[in-house]
Amino acid sequence: MNSIINENMQWIDKVWNNLDSKLRIVARRSFDKLPYTTIDGVHDNKHDTEPDWWTNGFWGGMMWLMYAETGNEVYKMTAMRSEELIGDALKDFKKLHHDVGFMWHILSGANYRLTGNTRSCNLNLYMAAMLFSRFNVDGDYIRAWNVCPELAGWTIIDCMMNIPLLYWASEEIGDDRFKKIAMRHADMAMRDHIRSDGSVNHIVEHNPETGEVIKVHSGQGYSETSCWTRGSAWAIYGFVLSYIHTGKIDYLNTARKAADYFISNCANFDFMTPIDFCAPPEPLYYDSTAGVCAACGMIEIAGCLSEEDGLKYMEAAIKILKATDSRFCNYGKDEDSIVQMGSERYPVNGDMSGVHIPIIYGDFFFAEAILKLKGSKFLIW
Repeated sequence: MNSIINENMQWIDKVWNNLDSKLRIVARRSFDKLPYTTIDGVHDNKHDTEPDWWTNGFWGGMMWLMYAETGNEVYKMTAMRSEELIGDALKDFKKLHHDVGFMWHILSGANYRLTGNTRSCNLNLYMAAMLFSRFNVDGDYIRAWNVCPELAGWTIIDCMMNIPLLYWASEEIGDDRFKKIAMRHADMAMRDHIRSDGSVNHIVEHNPETGEVIKVHSGQGYSETSCWTRGSAWAIYGFVLSYIHTGKIDYLNTARKAADYFISNCANFDFMTPIDFCAPPEPLYYDSTAGVCAACGMIEIAGCLSEEDGLKYMEAAIKILKATDSRFCNYGKDEDSIVQMGSERYPVNGDMSGVHIPIIYGDFFFAEAILKLKGSKFLIW
């Protein structure tokens, strides 16, 4: 893979310089915010409206990624401020949910691993215990969302990106119960969320007493039988992370299977990821966030394989990132977001809210992927 990275190093360095020169300015401008999207080019602030919102860790997490690479104190201070702001989510335990990994592991967990901050370590361990407590011992899965009778058996592919918090906790305190719970959930996701062709079920409803599958729900994709691309990206990256943390080869094979499906379908769109690979061809709706997250996973898959076997994944990741850079990125310093054309879900009944907007995790995964290509060894997950 070194040869293909070397061939693209001029482009990698250019994109990195664009990111760093913009983000060091935006870090100051959005110092007191937990951004989700932008309004007229300006970051909104979820801290003021929904401090428990599932994406509230991505801004600070991106700041830690930038600090790990540059040592720039502006990034460090902004990341630490994010951790202070997200603390307001702790005021109501009932609002905490399955996405505490997204919220704290890439924020407090990164703080601890980069600075040795013991308060952040303790906070991350509390969140691991909270996620651990969501495990259904009868159904053998980590439950999505909060207490509600009709949702008691629901699992989502997204949670594959939250369980690295549990792997970390087991290693940190020398207790393998967290890891075992994470692996049992991952085993369920391999069985119930990954289809035979490598596409992904977003939401699976189980019998909470037995774990038996009751039905599949469409979730944020076009239909229950289609393939929501960000769900595929969660699977690609989530399963290779589970392999990295456990060494279980089935997880790597599952990540490859999901990535193979993603690559073959994404090529049909010139590596600009649609919201759903199985949606009608017109109108075409994109989700740039799915592509950059999948690229992160593909780069990690390539690193787990031989040069020959890993080449296709590295090539695909670079194609996705280049398409994102040329078609979807805004490096202008007067606006706060970078990656445009993200989408929360496939439009329902013509409702375009949340479609083709900048979303903070698009910026996060794009920056993370570029840093991987630069050779960063800091795995924030």
